Amino acid sequence: MSTSNQSLLNQLLSKDLTYTYHCSPFIKRLFEADKALEQFSLQHISHPFSRQEMESWLDGRQISDEISLNKSLRILRQQVIANIILRDLNKLADLDEVLKSVTALAEITLIHAHQFHFNALKSIHGAPIGLRGEEQQLSIVGMGKLGGEELNVSSDIDLIFAYPEEGDTESKESISNQSFFIKLCKKIISSLNDVTEDGFVFRVDMQLRPFGSEGQIACSYQMLEDYYQKYGREWERYAWVKGRVIVGPQIELTKIIEPFVYRKYLDYGALNSMRDLKTQIQNDVNKKGIQENIKVGRGGIRKIEFIAQVYQLIRGGQDKTLRLKSLLPTLALLETKNLLSKNGVKSLTEAYKFLRNLEHRLQYMEDMQTQELPKTDEAKLRVFQSMNYQDWNMFYQDLEIHRANVEFYFNEVFKETIKDEDSPQLNLTKVLWNSALTLEDAFKHLEDLGFKLPDETYKILQGLKGSSRYLHLPEVSRQRFDLLMPLIIHEVSSASDPNSDSTLIRIISILESICRRASYLAMLTENPSALKILIKLSKAGPWLTQYLIQHPILIDELLDINHFYTKPDFVAIKEKLHKDLLEAKDDIEQQMNIMRNIKHANIFKLAALEVIGDVSVENLSDYLTELADLLIGETLLLVWRHMYPEQNDPPKFAVIAYGKFGGKEMSYTSDLDIVFIYDDKRDGMAEKYARFAQRINSWLNTYTSSGVLYEIDLALRPDGASGLLVSSIDAFKDYQSKRAWTWEHQAITRARFCAGDESIGNQFEKARLDILETQRDIKQLKIDVLDMREKMLEKHKVDHELFDLKKDRGGIIDIEFIVQYFVLAFGSSNKALTQNIGNIGLLNLFSEQNLMEALTAKKLISAYRLYRELQHQLGLETKLDGKIKYSEVVDHPAEVVSIWKSIFNS
Repeated sequence: MSTSNQSLLNQLLSKDLTYTYHCSPFIKRLFEADKALEQFSLQHISHPFSRQEMESWLDGRQISDEISLNKSLRILRQQVIANIILRDLNKLADLDEVLKSVTALAEITLIHAHQFHFNALKSIHGAPIGLRGEEQQLSIVGMGKLGGEELNVSSDIDLIFAYPEEGDTESKESISNQSFFIKLCKKIISSLNDVTEDGFVFRVDMQLRPFGSEGQIACSYQMLEDYYQKYGREWERYAWVKGRVIVGPQIELTKIIEPFVYRKYLDYGALNSMRDLKTQIQNDVNKKGIQENIKVGRGGIRKIEFIAQVYQLIRGGQDKTLRLKSLLPTLALLETKNLLSKNGVKSLTEAYKFLRNLEHRLQYMEDMQTQELPKTDEAKLRVFQSMNYQDWNMFYQDLEIHRANVEFYFNEVFKETIKDEDSPQLNLTKVLWNSALTLEDAFKHLEDLGFKLPDETYKILQGLKGSSRYLHLPEVSRQRFDLLMPLIIHEVSSASDPNSDSTLIRIISILESICRRASYLAMLTENPSALKILIKLSKAGPWLTQYLIQHPILIDELLDINHFYTKPDFVAIKEKLHKDLLEAKDDIEQQMNIMRNIKHANIFKLAALEVIGDVSVENLSDYLTELADLLIGETLLLVWRHMYPEQNDPPKFAVIAYGKFGGKEMSYTSDLDIVFIYDDKRDGMAEKYARFAQRINSWLNTYTSSGVLYEIDLALRPDGASGLLVSSIDAFKDYQSKRAWTWEHQAITRARFCAGDESIGNQFEKARLDILETQRDIKQLKIDVLDMREKMLEKHKVDHELFDLKKDRGGIIDIEFIVQYFVLAFGSSNKALTQNIGNIGLLNLFSEQNLMEALTAKKLISAYRLYRELQHQLGLETKLDGKIKYSEVVDHPAEVVSIWKSIFNS
């Protein structure tokens, strides 16, 4: 023995063993009955039992029958538990070591018991064979603290046994697979659970199996799947969060269990279910009078577990990183994901460690599975001293602080959102929704709430309640709907909305589209902030409402209100896109849907940013354009890999953006004007890139279950609709320099490389600059611009009652043509004008370069910015004709027309 170990041993023998015996009468009795164990434990005190040591010790035993197996397992348990108690009470071990050591002991004893009894039964009955002729293996699932690798020293272990499929064993003594595995499981339980002269290994609890004590000890995967699909209860989902396969196959079992535990959508229904479970536990605590139980009582361990696991249940379906088994890593992850505050996680972590250490010291006393604080002075003395306190009051004061912190954060997570006593008006709205008011009182209440057409609103509400969609809802969904509707009516009326009647109609449309997803109804009920945002968005106009109805998964985005006030993080968006696409790498349709869902989610966030945040039209268009650039770039890479997986080199191919896409002036509903260019002179590549371009076009505008990515317009390619879908860079330059019309040169003023091969992008930009820097005949240029504008006006029918923001005289097209004219007219002498900086940027530049009077530029900028803002507003209101009352645009059209005449008629 080393000098340091000998010193430690001497110290323990002279003094600290007395302290250990005082804190743990159990260990004292154990050592008094077995001096060899005491000596062995003291010699081993310098380090914890490792898994390898436990396995090696068992492997070295002469295990020939069930009796010798059971004796060996129990002796190992005594050695490991003694080691844990000695090290922990003498400050040589921390909580993590204790939990891992007990868990390792459970796993190793389970594995050895399984191996022994499987081989023994196999020698009698033969191997269990499945329908496909393969030998079957038992899956042993550790639930609860065993699954979470958090076992305490006197814990029982919760197990579920399952096997792949039915069949029979192969031997003269053949039995069914079910009989074989039931025998095996009973043997395993007996080897761990039975009390012999050497004690027990672990108490085994089988209550979590399907149908509990009434169910089979072992069932096939098919039986397991059928049970959870038909009979699985919410508390079983909670239990399975920690479920972990310890022995045997796990892939197929995981495929069965995960869809049951984790929902595809954010599952706020879990919050109500966890509340119900919490209430049941609290009732049980009150009934049994165990309020001082540190596990299930006030501020106890179970509540910390609930806090972590409710987030896992709600979000684990979408975020697989949350599917952790252990509690402390889960709490840390919740902090990094901003789901729990830093202070909250710190307080809960400290409380958990304190309570688990206390739990162990309660159990060290008599090796009993207890979480109750002691009542006798003698036991209290043991507890506070083993917890390193001077007296009981100091210990209890700190315990109360931890309990209070747990209660606070637990109540924050599980707080009820509806308090009847807080709002008499809300209570009256509930009575209204339940049709318990007279017609006259109902109309008066709606009028008092601010609805301008109370009779019509009442009819709509009654129509909704009598609709087949509402009446055919599952009972749980209808209960949540009934809880939510009064909140919505009340919140709409409180939103200072002069059009509350139409806003309510839009909200009802959204509810009708999501009402069969009970978790969404629960989420809106549980999250007042999410409901407020939904109402604000609906108030903005029907476009957002329709967008939500078409893509209901976007309701999930309402949970994080922060991103409605901050600009998008395109680096993070790209990382998430790459991660999601990688997971679906062999499924083209799923990849298409992933890209569409990313687009929809971010379009929705940007629209919300405009409605409730603070963003200019220019910035909004920049964001929409950057999102499109990102998705186009990813589309090129994906399509190329799918079409030509053998090609390691990226395609020598580029996408050129034109129009509003090129000028970074996109709106929510903008299509993409694009041109495809390649630079590859190898044989056959023209045809290859033509097919590639067709597939890109198809990938972008094909409708899938998640809608369309972007509508594509290819009319601006050389020779228009009659031209090739994709051009070589040389052909493009030749066309632009020799055959292109003036209007095509106007279009190229706002064209830019957006995705693909950057060297082609550089060549395109050089060609673009060559065109824009070409000296032109100003007189002929004016004629060409005027001619093109007149042709457009010939096809446009003027409405004298309403102003067309884009097409009418004095509208957007006139301003864009003025800008394009200046670029083409003066680009040869002033190369700064060839920058693609948007119409407002260029108008400012014309003024700075003294090409346009400052007042003229200011008037055009003011008109253009107003027109763009009104376009966005009309888009939200789904007024797609782009027309507005003349009073909304005041004198701007006349000013633009006047400037137009001064430029082109001079």
